[in-house]
Amino acid sequence: MSPFAIKAIQLLLSLSLLIILHELGHFIPARIFNTRVEKFFLFFDVKFALFKKKIGDTVYGIGWLPLGGYVKIAGMIDESMDVEQMQQPPQPWEFRSKPAWQRLIIMLGGVTVNLILGFLIYIMILFVWGKNTLAADALPNGFSPSAVAQEIGFSSGDQLLDIDGEVLDNVLDLNKYLFLRDVSTVRVRRASGETASIAIPEDFGQRMFESGELLPFTPALPPVLDSITPNSPADQVGLMANDRIVALEGQPIRTWSDFKRIMTDTSKTLTLVYERDRQRDTLTVTTLEDGILGVYPQIPNLSFTNETLDLQASISEGIAYGYWTLYDYISQFQYIFTKKGASQLGGFGAIGNMFPDEWNWKGFWASTALISIILAFMNVLPIPALDGGHVMFLLYEMVTGRKPNDKFLEYAQMLGFFLLMGLVLFANGNDLYRFLFE
Repeated sequence: MSPFAIKAIQLLLSLSLLIILHELGHFIPARIFNTRVEKFFLFFDVKFALFKKKIGDTVYGIGWLPLGGYVKIAGMIDESMDVEQMQQPPQPWEFRSKPAWQRLIIMLGGVTVNLILGFLIYIMILFVWGKNTLAADALPNGFSPSAVAQEIGFSSGDQLLDIDGEVLDNVLDLNKYLFLRDVSTVRVRRASGETASIAIPEDFGQRMFESGELLPFTPALPPVLDSITPNSPADQVGLMANDRIVALEGQPIRTWSDFKRIMTDTSKTLTLVYERDRQRDTLTVTTLEDGILGVYPQIPNLSFTNETLDLQASISEGIAYGYWTLYDYISQFQYIFTKKGASQLGGFGAIGNMFPDEWNWKGFWASTALISIILAFMNVLPIPALDGGHVMFLLYEMVTGRKPNDKFLEYAQMLGFFLLMGLVLFANGNDLYRFLFE
Protein backbone atom coordinates (compact mmCIF):
# COMPACT_ATOMS: atom_id res chain seq x y z
CA MET A 1 0.00 0.00 0.00
CA SER A 2 1.35 3.44 -0.92
CA PRO A 3 2.42 5.91 1.81
CA PHE A 4 -0.32 8.29 0.60
CA ALA A 5 -3.02 5.65 1.13
CA ILE A 6 -1.66 4.76 4.58
CA LYS A 7 -1.67 8.42 5.63
CA ALA A 8 -5.19 8.90 4.21
CA ILE A 9 -6.57 5.88 6.10
CA GLN A 10 -4.99 7.05 9.36
CA LEU A 11 -6.35 10.56 8.84
CA LEU A 12 -9.87 9.27 8.16
CA LEU A 13 -9.78 6.93 11.15
CA SER A 14 -8.39 9.60 13.47
CA LEU A 15 -10.87 12.29 12.43
CA SER A 16 -13.80 9.84 12.64
CA LEU A 17 -12.83 8.93 16.20
CA LEU A 18 -12.33 12.55 17.25
CA ILE A 19 -15.55 13.78 15.63
CA ILE A 20 -17.70 11.05 17.18
CA LEU A 21 -16.27 11.64 20.65
CA HIS A 22 -16.54 15.43 20.26
CA GLU A 23 -20.21 15.18 19.33
CA LEU A 24 -20.80 12.72 22.17
CA GLY A 25 -19.47 15.50 24.40
CA HIS A 26 -22.50 17.56 23.34
CA PHE A 27 -24.93 14.64 23.08
CA ILE A 28 -24.48 13.15 26.56
CA PRO A 29 -25.05 16.33 28.64
CA ALA A 30 -27.93 17.25 26.33
CA ARG A 31 -29.64 13.96 27.13
CA ILE A 32 -28.77 14.30 30.84
CA PHE A 33 -30.61 17.64 30.84
CA ASN A 34 -33.55 16.12 28.91
CA THR A 35 -32.78 18.10 25.78
CA ARG A 36 -33.90 16.49 22.53
CA VAL A 37 -31.16 15.68 20.02
CA GLU A 38 -32.68 15.36 16.56
CA LYS A 39 -29.55 14.26 14.64
CA PHE A 40 -26.16 12.74 15.40
CA PHE A 41 -23.97 12.61 12.28
CA LEU A 42 -20.42 11.65 11.44
CA PHE A 43 -19.53 13.87 8.44
CA PHE A 44 -22.01 16.20 6.79
CA ASP A 45 -25.11 14.87 5.01
CA VAL A 46 -25.53 17.64 2.43
CA LYS A 47 -28.54 16.58 0.28
CA PHE A 48 -28.14 12.91 1.24
CA ALA A 49 -26.54 10.54 3.74
CA LEU A 50 -24.58 7.34 3.20
CA PHE A 51 -26.38 5.81 6.15
CA LYS A 52 -29.02 6.88 8.64
CA LYS A 53 -31.30 5.26 11.18
CA LYS A 54 -33.74 6.76 13.65
CA ILE A 55 -33.60 5.45 17.19
CA GLY A 56 -36.00 7.14 19.58
CA ASP A 57 -36.01 10.90 18.88
CA THR A 58 -32.56 10.90 17.24
CA VAL A 59 -31.49 10.12 13.67
CA TYR A 60 -27.98 8.61 13.66
CA GLY A 61 -26.08 8.67 10.40
CA ILE A 62 -22.94 9.02 8.31
CA GLY A 63 -22.72 11.81 5.75
CA TRP A 64 -20.68 11.84 2.56
CA LEU A 65 -18.75 15.10 3.12
CA PRO A 66 -15.84 14.42 5.53
CA LEU A 67 -15.40 17.98 6.79
CA GLY A 68 -16.59 17.29 10.32
CA GLY A 69 -19.75 16.15 12.02
CA TYR A 70 -22.60 17.53 14.08
CA VAL A 71 -25.43 16.99 16.50
CA LYS A 72 -28.66 18.87 15.80
CA ILE A 73 -30.12 19.91 19.13
CA ALA A 74 -33.76 20.95 19.18
CA GLY A 75 -34.36 24.66 19.77
CA MET A 76 -30.87 25.84 18.90
CA ILE A 77 -29.57 28.06 16.11
CA ASP A 78 -26.71 26.06 14.65
CA GLU A 79 -25.22 25.12 11.26
CA SER A 80 -28.56 23.58 10.19
CA MET A 81 -30.09 27.11 10.21
CA ASP A 82 -33.50 25.65 11.09
CA VAL A 83 -35.20 29.02 11.62
CA GLU A 84 -38.72 27.60 11.22
CA GLN A 85 -38.35 25.66 14.46
CA MET A 86 -37.21 28.82 16.23
CA GLN A 87 -40.41 30.60 15.15
CA GLN A 88 -42.55 28.09 17.04
CA PRO A 89 -43.34 28.45 20.77
CA PRO A 90 -40.49 27.09 22.94
CA GLN A 91 -40.94 23.50 24.13
CA PRO A 92 -39.62 22.16 27.45
CA TRP A 93 -37.31 19.65 25.68
CA GLU A 94 -35.63 22.35 23.58
CA PHE A 95 -32.20 23.83 24.12
CA ARG A 96 -33.53 27.38 24.33
CA SER A 97 -35.82 26.41 27.22
CA LYS A 98 -33.01 25.19 29.43
CA PRO A 99 -31.20 27.34 32.04
CA ALA A 100 -28.12 29.14 30.74
CA TRP A 101 -25.78 27.05 32.91
CA GLN A 102 -27.11 23.82 31.40
CA ARG A 103 -26.74 25.20 27.88
CA LEU A 104 -23.17 26.25 28.71
CA ILE A 105 -22.29 22.71 29.85
CA ILE A 106 -23.79 21.25 26.67
CA MET A 107 -21.78 23.60 24.47
CA LEU A 108 -18.51 23.03 26.34
CA GLY A 109 -18.94 19.26 26.28
CA GLY A 110 -17.24 18.67 22.92
CA VAL A 111 -14.20 20.79 23.72
CA THR A 112 -13.89 19.15 27.15
CA VAL A 113 -13.94 15.65 25.63
CA ASN A 114 -11.29 16.55 23.04
CA LEU A 115 -9.04 18.03 25.71
CA ILE A 116 -9.40 15.09 28.10
CA LEU A 117 -8.95 12.63 25.23
CA GLY A 118 -5.66 14.23 24.18
CA PHE A 119 -4.32 13.98 27.75
CA LEU A 120 -5.49 10.36 28.12
CA ILE A 121 -3.82 9.33 24.85
CA TYR A 122 -0.52 10.87 25.95
CA ILE A 123 -0.78 8.99 29.25
CA MET A 124 -1.46 5.76 27.35
CA ILE A 125 1.47 6.31 24.96
CA LEU A 126 3.90 6.84 27.84
CA PHE A 127 2.58 3.82 29.74
CA VAL A 128 2.68 1.46 26.74
CA TRP A 129 5.77 2.67 24.88
CA GLY A 130 7.65 4.66 27.52
CA LYS A 131 9.48 7.85 26.64
CA ASN A 132 12.54 8.39 24.50
CA THR A 133 15.27 10.56 25.98
CA LEU A 134 18.36 12.10 24.42
CA ALA A 135 20.93 13.34 26.88
CA ALA A 136 23.55 15.96 26.06
CA ASP A 137 26.33 13.36 26.04
CA ALA A 138 24.53 11.57 23.20
CA LEU A 139 25.73 14.48 21.03
CA PRO A 140 29.51 14.29 21.60
CA ASN A 141 30.10 17.08 19.08
CA GLY A 142 27.41 19.32 20.57
CA PHE A 143 25.21 21.54 18.42
CA SER A 144 25.78 23.42 15.19
CA PRO A 145 23.95 26.73 15.80
CA SER A 146 22.53 28.67 12.87
CA ALA A 147 23.31 32.32 12.20
CA VAL A 148 20.39 33.61 14.28
CA ALA A 149 21.59 31.54 17.26
CA GLN A 150 25.20 32.62 16.85
CA GLU A 151 24.10 36.26 16.96
CA ILE A 152 23.08 35.90 20.61
CA GLY A 153 26.22 34.05 21.69
CA PHE A 154 25.97 30.34 20.80
CA SER A 155 29.01 28.67 19.22
CA SER A 156 29.67 25.53 17.24
CA GLY A 157 30.18 22.55 19.52
CA ASP A 158 28.11 23.89 22.44
CA GLN A 159 26.56 21.16 24.58
CA LEU A 160 23.31 21.98 26.36
CA LEU A 161 23.42 21.81 30.17
CA ASP A 162 20.08 23.30 31.19
CA ILE A 163 17.39 25.85 30.35
CA ASP A 164 16.53 28.13 33.27
CA GLY A 165 17.86 25.39 35.53
CA GLU A 166 15.82 22.60 33.88
CA VAL A 167 17.68 19.64 32.37
CA LEU A 168 15.77 18.48 29.28
CA ASP A 169 14.85 14.84 28.66
CA ASN A 170 15.52 15.48 24.99
CA VAL A 171 18.17 18.11 24.23
CA LEU A 172 16.69 18.59 20.73
CA ASP A 173 13.70 20.24 22.46
CA LEU A 174 15.95 23.28 22.85
CA ASN A 175 14.55 24.55 19.53
CA LYS A 176 10.96 24.28 20.75
CA TYR A 177 11.71 25.94 24.08
CA LEU A 178 13.38 28.95 22.47
CA PHE A 179 10.67 29.35 19.84
CA LEU A 180 7.53 28.96 21.94
CA ARG A 181 8.32 29.37 25.62
CA ASP A 182 9.61 32.08 27.93
CA VAL A 183 13.29 31.28 28.33
CA SER A 184 15.69 33.60 30.15
CA THR A 185 19.00 31.74 30.29
CA VAL A 186 20.57 28.74 28.58
CA ARG A 187 23.70 27.18 30.05
CA VAL A 188 26.07 25.36 27.71
CA ARG A 189 29.46 23.69 27.87
CA ARG A 190 31.79 25.06 25.22
CA ALA A 191 33.99 22.87 23.04
CA SER A 192 36.88 24.15 25.19
CA GLY A 193 35.24 22.67 28.31
CA GLU A 194 34.23 26.03 29.80
CA THR A 195 30.67 26.69 30.97
CA ALA A 196 28.78 29.70 29.58
CA SER A 197 25.39 31.25 30.40
CA ILE A 198 23.63 32.82 27.44
CA ALA A 199 20.86 35.37 27.98
CA ILE A 200 17.94 34.82 25.58
CA PRO A 201 16.30 37.99 24.21
CA GLU A 202 12.52 38.20 24.69
CA ASP A 203 11.97 38.45 20.93
CA PHE A 204 14.16 35.48 20.01
CA GLY A 205 11.16 33.36 18.98
CA GLN A 206 10.09 36.15 16.62
CA ARG A 207 13.62 36.29 15.20
CA MET A 208 13.52 32.55 14.55
CA PHE A 209 10.20 32.87 12.76
CA GLU A 210 11.19 35.84 10.62
CA SER A 211 14.52 34.26 9.62
CA GLY A 212 12.89 30.91 8.83
CA GLU A 213 15.38 29.21 11.17
CA LEU A 214 12.87 27.25 13.25
CA LEU A 215 15.54 24.63 13.97
CA PRO A 216 18.54 26.79 14.76
CA PHE A 217 20.18 23.97 16.72
CA THR A 218 21.05 20.75 14.91
CA PRO A 219 23.47 18.05 16.06
CA ALA A 220 27.00 18.90 15.01
CA LEU A 221 28.25 16.32 12.53
CA PRO A 222 31.76 14.91 12.78
CA PRO A 223 34.03 15.96 9.89
CA VAL A 224 34.07 12.40 8.50
CA LEU A 225 33.41 11.83 4.80
CA ASP A 226 30.50 9.61 3.85
CA SER A 227 30.83 9.72 0.06
CA ILE A 228 32.77 11.44 -2.70
CA THR A 229 31.25 12.75 -5.94
CA PRO A 230 32.92 10.99 -8.91
CA ASN A 231 35.34 13.20 -10.88
CA SER A 232 34.98 15.99 -8.30
CA PRO A 233 38.06 17.86 -7.00
CA ALA A 234 37.98 15.66 -3.86
CA ASP A 235 37.91 12.52 -6.00
CA GLN A 236 40.76 13.73 -8.18
CA VAL A 237 43.10 14.28 -5.22
CA GLY A 238 42.26 10.88 -3.71
CA LEU A 239 39.98 11.64 -0.78
CA MET A 240 37.90 8.61 0.22
CA ALA A 241 34.87 7.69 2.32
CA ASN A 242 35.62 7.50 6.07
CA ASP A 243 38.47 10.03 5.80
CA ARG A 244 38.35 12.52 8.68
CA ILE A 245 39.12 16.19 7.96
CA VAL A 246 41.55 17.33 10.65
CA ALA A 247 42.46 20.84 9.48
CA LEU A 248 41.71 23.22 6.63
CA GLU A 249 43.85 26.24 5.76
CA GLY A 250 45.71 25.79 9.03
CA GLN A 251 42.55 25.92 11.12
CA PRO A 252 41.53 22.86 13.18
CA ILE A 253 38.29 21.20 12.12
CA ARG A 254 36.19 19.76 14.94
CA THR A 255 32.75 19.58 13.27
CA TRP A 256 31.33 19.65 9.78
CA SER A 257 30.15 23.21 10.47
CA ASP A 258 33.77 24.26 10.97
CA PHE A 259 34.56 22.76 7.56
CA LYS A 260 31.66 24.57 5.83
CA ARG A 261 32.54 27.87 7.50
CA ILE A 262 35.96 27.97 5.84
CA MET A 263 34.63 26.91 2.44
CA THR A 264 33.37 29.76 0.26
CA ASP A 265 31.19 30.14 -2.83
CA THR A 266 34.16 30.92 -5.06
CA SER A 267 36.97 28.81 -6.49
CA LYS A 268 39.80 28.40 -4.02
CA THR A 269 42.99 26.39 -3.56
CA LEU A 270 42.99 24.88 -0.08
CA THR A 271 45.48 23.06 2.09
CA LEU A 272 43.71 20.16 3.76
CA VAL A 273 44.88 17.75 6.45
CA TYR A 274 43.02 14.45 6.72
CA GLU A 275 43.30 11.25 8.69
CA ARG A 276 42.94 7.75 7.25
CA ASP A 277 43.57 4.56 9.20
CA ARG A 278 45.13 6.65 12.01
CA GLN A 279 47.61 8.15 9.58
CA ARG A 280 47.55 11.86 8.75
CA ASP A 281 48.42 13.36 5.40
CA THR A 282 48.28 16.79 3.78
CA LEU A 283 47.13 17.65 0.28
CA THR A 284 46.24 20.67 -1.82
CA VAL A 285 42.91 20.80 -3.62
CA THR A 286 41.22 23.44 -5.78
CA THR A 287 37.42 23.71 -5.54
CA LEU A 288 35.15 24.30 -8.51
CA GLU A 289 33.99 27.81 -9.40
CA ASP A 290 30.98 27.55 -7.11
CA GLY A 291 33.14 26.39 -4.20
CA ILE A 292 32.15 22.73 -4.53
CA LEU A 293 34.64 20.17 -3.30
CA GLY A 294 32.44 17.13 -3.84
CA VAL A 295 32.28 15.63 -0.35
CA TYR A 296 29.38 14.65 1.91
CA PRO A 297 29.43 14.06 5.69
CA GLN A 298 28.50 10.96 7.59
CA ILE A 299 25.24 11.38 9.52
CA PRO A 300 25.35 9.16 12.62
CA ASN A 301 22.19 7.77 14.18
CA LEU A 302 21.13 9.52 17.37
CA SER A 303 21.32 7.31 20.45
CA PHE A 304 17.89 7.70 22.04
CA THR A 305 17.28 5.91 25.30
CA ASN A 306 13.86 4.43 25.99
CA GLU A 307 12.69 4.81 29.58
CA THR A 308 9.84 2.63 30.86
CA LEU A 309 7.28 4.42 33.05
CA ASP A 310 4.85 2.99 35.59
CA LEU A 311 1.22 4.10 35.64
CA GLN A 312 1.72 6.87 38.21
CA ALA A 313 4.64 8.37 36.30
CA SER A 314 2.74 7.99 33.00
CA ILE A 315 -0.21 9.93 34.40
CA SER A 316 1.97 12.71 35.78
CA GLU A 317 4.15 13.07 32.69
CA GLY A 318 1.24 12.55 30.28
CA ILE A 319 -0.71 15.42 31.87
CA ALA A 320 2.39 17.62 31.78
CA TYR A 321 3.04 16.72 28.14
CA GLY A 322 -0.58 17.47 27.21
CA TYR A 323 -0.43 20.82 29.01
CA TRP A 324 2.75 21.90 27.23
CA THR A 325 1.43 20.68 23.90
CA LEU A 326 -1.58 22.98 24.33
CA TYR A 327 0.64 25.81 25.60
CA ASP A 328 3.00 25.51 22.63
CA TYR A 329 0.14 25.45 20.13
CA ILE A 330 -1.42 28.57 21.63
CA SER A 331 2.00 30.25 21.59
CA GLN A 332 2.56 29.62 17.89
CA PHE A 333 -1.02 30.65 17.05
CA GLN A 334 0.09 34.29 17.17
CA TYR A 335 2.14 33.80 14.01
CA ILE A 336 -0.94 32.87 11.97
CA PHE A 337 -1.90 36.54 11.84
CA THR A 338 1.24 37.46 9.90
CA LYS A 339 1.65 37.24 6.13
CA LYS A 340 4.28 34.54 6.44
CA GLY A 341 2.28 32.61 9.03
CA ALA A 342 -0.89 32.69 6.92
CA SER A 343 1.03 31.25 3.96
CA GLN A 344 2.04 28.29 6.14
CA LEU A 345 -1.52 27.36 7.13
CA GLY A 346 -2.38 23.84 6.09
CA GLY A 347 -5.56 21.89 5.48
CA PHE A 348 -6.23 18.17 5.26
CA GLY A 349 -2.98 17.59 3.37
CA ALA A 350 -0.91 19.13 6.17
CA ILE A 351 -2.90 17.21 8.80
CA GLY A 352 -2.43 13.97 6.87
CA ASN A 353 1.32 14.51 6.73
CA MET A 354 1.39 14.45 10.53
CA PHE A 355 0.87 10.69 10.36
CA PRO A 356 3.66 8.18 9.61
CA ASP A 357 3.85 6.84 6.04
CA GLU A 358 4.06 3.29 7.41
CA TRP A 359 1.43 1.96 9.79
CA ASN A 360 2.66 2.69 13.29
CA TRP A 361 0.28 2.67 16.23
CA LYS A 362 2.44 4.90 18.39
CA GLY A 363 2.71 7.47 15.60
CA PHE A 364 -1.02 7.22 14.91
CA TRP A 365 -1.99 7.83 18.53
CA ALA A 366 0.54 10.63 18.99
CA SER A 367 -0.86 12.46 15.93
CA THR A 368 -4.44 11.82 17.09
CA ALA A 369 -3.69 13.27 20.54
CA LEU A 370 -2.18 16.39 18.99
CA ILE A 371 -5.13 16.88 16.63
CA SER A 372 -7.56 16.38 19.52
CA ILE A 373 -5.89 19.14 21.54
CA ILE A 374 -5.79 21.41 18.48
CA LEU A 375 -9.51 20.80 17.87
CA ALA A 376 -10.27 21.64 21.50
CA PHE A 377 -8.47 24.97 21.22
CA MET A 378 -9.83 25.86 17.78
CA ASN A 379 -13.41 25.02 18.76
CA VAL A 380 -13.32 27.21 21.84
CA LEU A 381 -12.35 30.32 19.84
CA PRO A 382 -15.12 32.96 20.10
CA ILE A 383 -16.18 32.64 16.46
CA PRO A 384 -19.88 32.20 15.58
CA ALA A 385 -20.56 28.69 14.18
CA LEU A 386 -17.91 27.26 16.52
CA ASP A 387 -18.63 26.07 20.05
CA GLY A 388 -16.73 29.08 21.33
CA GLY A 389 -19.13 31.41 19.54
CA HIS A 390 -22.12 29.84 21.31
CA VAL A 391 -20.23 29.99 24.60
CA MET A 392 -19.49 33.68 24.03
CA PHE A 393 -23.18 34.50 23.59
CA LEU A 394 -24.13 32.34 26.57
CA LEU A 395 -21.64 34.13 28.80
CA TYR A 396 -23.05 37.46 27.60
CA GLU A 397 -26.53 36.24 28.58
CA MET A 398 -25.38 35.03 31.99
CA VAL A 399 -23.62 38.32 32.76
CA THR A 400 -26.27 40.71 31.45
CA GLY A 401 -29.35 38.61 32.06
CA ARG A 402 -30.45 39.25 28.45
CA LYS A 403 -30.51 36.66 25.67
CA PRO A 404 -29.24 37.87 22.26
CA ASN A 405 -31.93 38.36 19.62
CA ASP A 406 -32.63 35.24 17.49
CA LYS A 407 -32.22 37.20 14.27
CA PHE A 408 -28.83 38.46 15.45
CA LEU A 409 -27.80 34.88 16.26
CA GLU A 410 -28.89 33.75 12.79
CA TYR A 411 -26.77 36.41 11.07
CA ALA A 412 -23.83 35.70 13.39
CA GLN A 413 -24.09 31.98 12.61
CA MET A 414 -24.11 32.68 8.87
CA LEU A 415 -21.14 35.03 9.15
CA GLY A 416 -19.18 32.51 11.18
CA PHE A 417 -20.00 29.72 8.73
CA PHE A 418 -18.77 31.68 5.71
CA LEU A 419 -15.68 32.76 7.63
CA LEU A 420 -14.86 29.13 8.48
CA MET A 421 -15.50 27.93 4.92
CA GLY A 422 -13.20 30.67 3.64
CA LEU A 423 -10.51 29.58 6.09
CA VAL A 424 -10.90 25.92 5.06
CA LEU A 425 -10.61 26.82 1.37
CA PHE A 426 -7.57 29.03 2.03
CA ALA A 427 -5.77 26.38 4.11
CA ASN A 428 -6.41 23.62 1.60
CA GLY A 429 -5.43 25.99 -1.19
CA ASN A 430 -2.07 26.38 0.55
CA ASP A 431 -1.72 22.58 0.55
CA LEU A 432 -2.45 22.47 -3.18
CA TYR A 433 0.02 25.26 -3.94
CA ARG A 434 2.78 23.53 -1.97
CA PHE A 435 2.04 20.24 -3.72
CA LEU A 436 2.23 21.80 -7.17
CA PHE A 437 5.02 24.33 -6.80
CA GLU A 438 7.26 23.36 -3.88
